[in-house]
Amino acid sequence: MALSLFTRREDAPSTQVVSPQMEAFLQGYSIEVMPRTAEKVEDFRDLLPKGTRVYVAHIEGTPIDDMVRTAARLNAEGYPVMPHFPARIIKDRATLADWIARYQGEADVRQALLLAGGVTTPHGEFDSSMQLMETGEFDKAGFTRLHVAGHPEGNKDIDPDGSRTNVDAALLWKQGYAERTDAEMAIATQFAFEAGPIIKWADDLKAAGVDLPIHIGIAGPAKLQTLIKFAIACGVGPSLKVLQKRAKDVSKLLLPFEPTEVLSELAAHKAANPDFNITNVHFFPLGGIKTNANWAIENGGAATKPASVTG
Repeated sequence: MALSLFTRREDAPSTQVVSPQMEAFLQGYSIEVMPRTAEKVEDFRDLLPKGTRVYVAHIEGTPIDDMVRTAARLNAEGYPVMPHFPARIIKDRATLADWIARYQGEADVRQALLLAGGVTTPHGEFDSSMQLMETGEFDKAGFTRLHVAGHPEGNKDIDPDGSRTNVDAALLWKQGYAERTDAEMAIATQFAFEAGPIIKWADDLKAAGVDLPIHIGIAGPAKLQTLIKFAIACGVGPSLKVLQKRAKDVSKLLLPFEPTEVLSELAAHKAANPDFNITNVHFFPLGGIKTNANWAIENGGAATKPASVTG
């Protein structure tokens, strides 16, 4: 779909009515990029509100040089950068320390998303994000914020039986880590498409003693076929039925899927329950970062489209 369908013209402000609940829920949202997708964006200041946290996804095979270069570019444009540190593709502690030093020295990075990584066989001595945390390298380097992965629908790589036993135990360990260190921590989750199970998962975590803030993963607007492909690849099972139901509706099949419904329901729940532990939205721009950024603007993620700045 053409970008112009998502872009607000500067000389003709959108007449779309933005829900105050949605606007409040989208404040402080974050978004994810990869080095190869970031290269296609001329200037992020044309797309994202000032201060938007940008995660840089580290996919197996991506050179660390590309990761650091992307982080440096984003930092120069005024965005706090949170690179991925996938445990299973980090060879050893020396490599971890080198990555941290490069991110700090070349891109002024002080925050990271720690995760196991989508690799079956570890490349070296690390198998989990907990092992990365136990090295003490992030604390020694003065990282002020660490995010860890959450899985509202479970993770069969970690719990093959379909339960949440191991992932929940890991989050309890990370809750303890947050309590005994100075790190600001949050849970950044895999994307899901249905509000009800997300709310139950978040409430269950809190009842179990995990009260870390949750940054809920949401797939940005994309073709239905694209979302189904990513959902299957990422193990998003239970809420896949939302997409499959839509695919049966011929009138909607060729239209882009937008996250309006799930976010509206979550925003309403947050407004009615201010202590609800989902505090932020994290976008996976599966249909393209420009499309996602413009959708966020149109739906309350920014009052006006951010303009390029210099200096």
